[in-house]
Amino acid sequence: MQATRAFLQNLGLPPGDLYELPSSAKRFPDGAQYRVEIPSVEGPRALVAVLEEAQQRAVRIHRVSQGSGIMLLTDAEIHEMVQISAEANIEVSLFVGPRAAWEPGAQIQFPAGKNLAARHRGMEQLIYAIEDIKRACDLGIRSVLIADEGLLWVVDEMKKAGELPANLVLKVSVQMGAANPASIRLQEKLGAGTYNVPTDLDLPKLAAIRAAVNLPVDLYVEVPDNFGGFIRHYEIGEITRVVAPVYLKFGLRNAPDVYPSGTHLESTVIALSRERVRRAEIGLAHLRRYYPDAVMSELGAEGLGVPEM
Repeated sequence: MQATRAFLQNLGLPPGDLYELPSSAKRFPDGAQYRVEIPSVEGPRALVAVLEEAQQRAVRIHRVSQGSGIMLLTDAEIHEMVQISAEANIEVSLFVGPRAAWEPGAQIQFPAGKNLAARHRGMEQLIYAIEDIKRACDLGIRSVLIADEGLLWVVDEMKKAGELPANLVLKVSVQMGAANPASIRLQEKLGAGTYNVPTDLDLPKLAAIRAAVNLPVDLYVEVPDNFGGFIRHYEIGEITRVVAPVYLKFGLRNAPDVYPSGTHLESTVIALSRERVRRAEIGLAHLRRYYPDAVMSELGAEGLGVPEM
């Protein structure tokens, strides 16, 4: 295997998973090691609940993300989320709406086809996805959540051509599924601004990914049940040391799947959003206890996709 390992090193990849767990010297543009993300914030009422809970618990949140899709929010709802998050100086990232799981099609209905769920089938759905992003940007959104490498490449090309804002953050979803340094480096080359790695990667694998890429890594430290249900709070210190720059992402296990959301589920979504902030308080206490020197970004730090009103 030595010849293979040497060839990979010549490509700028690590020769294997890094069991020595080197400290990452890479940082966010502001010099920080970590930021905090609350996922599944499905509308303006949930966003207000997250910010209220964060203030009460003294938890600094840099980014919230939404999973139901841009197309299932009204213009008024997006505008309200833009106003709220711009005033709070945080990023709000909205998932692209059209995707294979929500259109007529058979493969996604079967166990072996589940990996197709968040991708875009055919040119028409790709066009719908681009239109979804253009609408969000027109309303002031500056971060979108993507789970298809073709869409990622096209949107990055549109940014370069001036068709979309140059400061639009392209956040790649955990559903993309790339799980090794070479695959994630490819996502970076295609335009990924941040990358949500699979939830079950151990520290040596994460260290190898960090050695190969410069973009921030998004990592669930508490994982929804449908992605494994892991709770990795005691690892947060080592995750921050090894994986920086990293978005510590607080999902919630033992919670219902609310996608796609709407007013019929709003009370549940709000309750789940508040509990995710509570979980973040618990997780960040572990970080301060075991890695007190870790540096956190300020609100509105460089590189965040804060909306523009």
